[in-house]
Amino acid sequence: MMDKPKLVVIGNGMAGMRLVETLCRLAPERYAITVIGEEPRGNYNRILLSPVLAGDKVFSDTLLHDYDWYRQQGVQLLAGEPALAVDRQQKRVITVRHQLPYDLLVFATGSRPLRPALPGGALNGIYGFRTLDDVEAMLSRCRPAQPALVVGGGVLGIEAAAALAQRGMNVTVVHRGDHLMERQLDARAGRMLQHDLLQRGIECRLNCEVSRFQGTERVSTATLSNGELLACELAVIAIGVRPEISLAQSAGLVCERGIMIDDRMQTDDPAVFAIGECAQFGETTFGLVAPCWQQAGLLAQRLSGEPVAGYRPTPLHTRLKVSGVEVFSAGEMVADGYTEVHHAEDPQVQHYRRLLVRDGKLQGVVLYGDAQDSPFYLQQLGLPVSQPDTLLFGSSEPGTPAASDERNSDMHKPVLLVAGHGMVGHHLLEQLVARELHLQYHIVVFGEEPVAAYDRVHLSEFFSGRSADSLSMVEEGFFERSGIELRLGQMVCAIDRQRKCVIDAEGRETAYDQLVLATGSYPFVPPISGNDRPGCLVYRTLDDLAAIADCAKTARVGVVVGGGLLGLEAANALRQLGLNTHVVEFAPRLMGVQLDDGGATMLRKKIEALGVSVHTGKQTQAITEGSLHRHCMNFADGELLEADLILFSAGIRPRDQLAREAELEVGARGGIVIDSQCRTSDEAIYAIGECALWNGQIFGLVAPGYQMARTLADRLAGQETVFCGADMSTKLKLLGVEVASLGDAHGHTPDSQSYSWVDGPAQVYKKLVIDAEGKRLLGAVLVGDSAEYSTLQQMMLNDMPLPAMPESLILPATAGSAPKALGVSALPATAQICSCHNVSKGDISAAVEQGCGDLAAVKACTKAGTGCGGCAALVKQLMEHELQQRGVVVKKDVCEHFAYSRQELYHLVRVGNIRTFDELLSRHGHGRGCEVCKPLVGSILASCWNEYLLKPQHLPLQDTNDRFFANIQKDGTYSVVPRVPAGEITPAGLIAIGQIAQRYQLYTKITGGQRVDLFGARLEQLPEIWQQLIDAGFETGHAYGKSLRTVKSCVGSSWCRYGVQDSTALAIELEHRYKGLRSPHKIKMAVSGCTRECAEAQSKDVGVIATEKGWNLYLCGNGGMKPRHADLFASDLDTATLIRTVDRFLMFYIRTADRLQRTSTWMDNLEGGLDYLREVVLQDSLGIGTELDAEMATVVSHYQCEWQTTLASPDRLKLFRPFVNSEQPDEAIVWQAERGQRRPAAGVERGQVIEVQPAVSVGEQWLDVCALADIPANAGMAARLGQRQIALFHLPDSGVYALANQEPDSDANVLARGLLGDVAGEPVVISPLYKQRFRLSDGICVDNVERAVTAWPVRVEEGRVWVCSTPLAVQAQLPETAEVTS
Repeated sequence: MMDKPKLVVIGNGMAGMRLVETLCRLAPERYAITVIGEEPRGNYNRILLSPVLAGDKVFSDTLLHDYDWYRQQGVQLLAGEPALAVDRQQKRVITVRHQLPYDLLVFATGSRPLRPALPGGALNGIYGFRTLDDVEAMLSRCRPAQPALVVGGGVLGIEAAAALAQRGMNVTVVHRGDHLMERQLDARAGRMLQHDLLQRGIECRLNCEVSRFQGTERVSTATLSNGELLACELAVIAIGVRPEISLAQSAGLVCERGIMIDDRMQTDDPAVFAIGECAQFGETTFGLVAPCWQQAGLLAQRLSGEPVAGYRPTPLHTRLKVSGVEVFSAGEMVADGYTEVHHAEDPQVQHYRRLLVRDGKLQGVVLYGDAQDSPFYLQQLGLPVSQPDTLLFGSSEPGTPAASDERNSDMHKPVLLVAGHGMVGHHLLEQLVARELHLQYHIVVFGEEPVAAYDRVHLSEFFSGRSADSLSMVEEGFFERSGIELRLGQMVCAIDRQRKCVIDAEGRETAYDQLVLATGSYPFVPPISGNDRPGCLVYRTLDDLAAIADCAKTARVGVVVGGGLLGLEAANALRQLGLNTHVVEFAPRLMGVQLDDGGATMLRKKIEALGVSVHTGKQTQAITEGSLHRHCMNFADGELLEADLILFSAGIRPRDQLAREAELEVGARGGIVIDSQCRTSDEAIYAIGECALWNGQIFGLVAPGYQMARTLADRLAGQETVFCGADMSTKLKLLGVEVASLGDAHGHTPDSQSYSWVDGPAQVYKKLVIDAEGKRLLGAVLVGDSAEYSTLQQMMLNDMPLPAMPESLILPATAGSAPKALGVSALPATAQICSCHNVSKGDISAAVEQGCGDLAAVKACTKAGTGCGGCAALVKQLMEHELQQRGVVVKKDVCEHFAYSRQELYHLVRVGNIRTFDELLSRHGHGRGCEVCKPLVGSILASCWNEYLLKPQHLPLQDTNDRFFANIQKDGTYSVVPRVPAGEITPAGLIAIGQIAQRYQLYTKITGGQRVDLFGARLEQLPEIWQQLIDAGFETGHAYGKSLRTVKSCVGSSWCRYGVQDSTALAIELEHRYKGLRSPHKIKMAVSGCTRECAEAQSKDVGVIATEKGWNLYLCGNGGMKPRHADLFASDLDTATLIRTVDRFLMFYIRTADRLQRTSTWMDNLEGGLDYLREVVLQDSLGIGTELDAEMATVVSHYQCEWQTTLASPDRLKLFRPFVNSEQPDEAIVWQAERGQRRPAAGVERGQVIEVQPAVSVGEQWLDVCALADIPANAGMAARLGQRQIALFHLPDSGVYALANQEPDSDANVLARGLLGDVAGEPVVISPLYKQRFRLSDGICVDNVERAVTAWPVRVEEGRVWVCSTPLAVQAQLPETAEVTS
């Protein structure tokens, strides 16, 4: 086994150890870590030095990591052994006793207190205020009634003065400023602070400094610059800090005030990083803990291999208690001629507020004495202020008189403490805010994980590309608006019920009035010998997922122990990671709780058909060393199974340890016992979610947890709501298989009856359980198709009568009949539609009544459909019913730029003979367009007129795939798919494709549509590859468009002994006829030569199956995420009639479908369904048959190979340059060899290759980049600006814009290939990969203002585009914090 990389951290302080602690959690086995600490002790909390000095705490209270922690984590600590030198050439750190080699080095050397060179400054008794040694030295000199002097009236100086005064000393503060804390407070607040300090016996001397100290060996007096002589037995210097950079400077690293770092915390040496107070990012150094911890967390994520965005300092604010007084400060402090200052003061209780407004926007806030509205003001910073005097009242209603002279503050509110910030815990917070209980309680939330609540229900989507951020449950600004205090990365370790407080992992106590335990559950790991071997993991948290992904990189075989819901989800995760996956289950069947034998058998068949091996009835006795793989599982029956990764997902257990240790009542098999009000055996403590035991039952689904949260919120609001259990019905997709279970799925109810239906070929199993009288539904099982779930659930929950033939509820509908659906009008108003958020039919009716006119609005208003998503179809059905009841026509506007549906736009284009987007926009729309309407109109124009897509008037409409006639991949390269009609190809053609792929080192894969896909073509290589394919007899395969993709076929009667027609010939004819046809969604076809159906025609939009008499036509099927069998449309057609029928079907679909609507969904939404479609197409009931024929004939006659047209157009070939001003290829495209081919490099594989550093700034310069004519109108081109890649966009009516070319959340430089449009009139570019919208003016994302790309100033002179070398400043400069710290 290779040695671990060596990571050395110089600095054992709060930043350095936050890094080490986080790394040990994220990647415990990745590095051999050594920490060098100057002080002879473990890591402690410097923030608590003031309470130690004051006597409120002792040193043990401050300890964060004792020596045992380092040993347990395998971290080597060199305490009291400072680093003396760093040899970067040899990669060694030298201390007094060691020479430590490193692979990666982190400077976390912190800062030193500033000590002015004063006469007498070396006398004993003069101290800085920085370390525990300083505090211990001060305490040794601290005597009641003796004089003490504090030099410096900033935060640290005031804290020191208050602490010494609490020890009984007579303290004087000397400060050279006009008022105290001038960086945080204005003059008025500073004077109020001075007054409060005087009340505590602390005197202040302002506008003066210490000139000298006097004494023999110890200090005894100090002379001030105003001539005053002050006695002092002890002096504290607290005038600021300076980053400790001497070691870094000696090592030759680039330093200014601090060690210079980039947004990855990397210095100019790629192997050396710096974080915390010693680091400098841009012009900023850091003196507060929050940004230092932010840097440490980001660097830990990066070093653990997680993808992480670059570091962006968050705007700093200060909220603290200074000598018992609440103080809050944020934003600008200094007023000038361009600012307005508004203030309010309550002299009775010494409360003061000051708002600074510049250019009509709030830019600065000071709160003194009462800081409860600080979250509100933080949110308001930078926003327009219309009524500043009203704003002074904060988030409360203006003009509301106080109930009494006593002012409400957080200190006077009862404390509601929530232990646990998972899905249920956060839902509770939302319910508390909805009931305005955050105004009555000071709410404190402890979250054990370093991230806020996220969606565990969709956790497996992380492996299919979903980001951790997108899983977040927390609405942006939630905690700032509500004032709820969130403590992430902090675990409650104990409950003191007598003193009503909790103790966290750092030993801090937090008092509560009411406590809620929402600690959730932990994964059950069977007590098997060897279950703790490396590579034996669990599946529960984001950290678990990261560990699984890391282990999977070196694994081939993965085993999931557990065949329940969680186990099958985990198996899907391993499958998505590319592992050969096995499921081992102790019980005799899968999902034993939810499914009966028939359902479990069908589920097993479907899962095994996907390549997952299932082993039921297996008891694992031990996990030992494997011979071919890392582990060997030994079963009780003597069988063995080897694997590289073992994932335990065998159920959960309630996390009730806190309750046990606090002697709360717990169940015999675990769980915190609660009553119907969610209260535990302690009147002041509640429990909700998976940790709670109600009526002997633990609920492992999210919906019951949400119901508990709502019950508790009602209880705290004074309502008498009770929790009476929950429906445990489930509907989900496991390994792509739809599974649903409702009620009494096993038929345990006495005298119950059941109906079951099995579709063996389709692998569908359905079962109903009904009561003895056959009148009520008791339960159901659905495997393979859960379409009836919502109908059955509502019938069961609302005790609705069954139809005369209950079996009709699960039997397939006959051809042409209307889809089965529950009549929503039959549901009572109290019917629960969404169990996750307790939304009833009446709630949705009320939302529609209040103006919610579309599904998005109903979801936003009620939250229905935003939990597990199982009720979404029923919510839509109910919404449309309610709208129709009110006589409202459901609007289907495509976007903000066109008040028309797709069908209406198609009609306008056809009838008006409109040929361009600009003409359509000027006549029927407004604005510039967007990522919805531009490609949509481009498709309609192509469907109608079939003109070349890269004509200047059409180019701006094309998404990147249609603009470059190839499919973009995640790294910015493209895949090329030549047409292979019906999958028929000559050996010479195959050889030609192989030679071209070899020549350009393209990854080659056979598609499901009988074609060859060539991946990894650079943008500039596309025309060369096309030319060589065309020379070999190929043409474009249109794999990039919403158009006909392929016509799949078998060999038919030409070769097959069962074939009855020449399926290949027909497939070739169909493919040549419809190639290039643009449509609302992609179209797939297939032709089978007999009823054996080898071409899988019934899974296609258009499927043809040969008969002895001709052809049977099947329409509107599809594979993909929701497979649907096509319906038999017509039988025994001759070839000419078949083609005419398909012509009319396709053109009618193109005329009437919605945007991105597959044929299957389109037909299901047609009034009358399949029967109506037959009337239109076969019987010409609308009298449009001739028109449809003519429209198709026009499309067919105007076909062109877009590759050939481009190759014949020199001006269009210019669009395929990598950069408008350089032929140098994109350096961000990096490859990794795998299985004899190459793929895009990922994560650490990319190494240093793509890390292009900007050139050292030599001042602002304007650089001539290109001619204006080189940038297409209303589109973009990539360019080089020195070593940076930028995207240039040309809007003829407003100029040229420049943004960074890398698309956020990717490694691809592709932003220049995005669509241009506008959002409410603001010009934006829509990124090609993930459809993020960025303002052209400043690069800020309109959907997430926290996200932005860099923007540069641009000017156009004499037809040339000039770009400034200095980017635009999107955010105001952050305040410097290095000179004063807290």
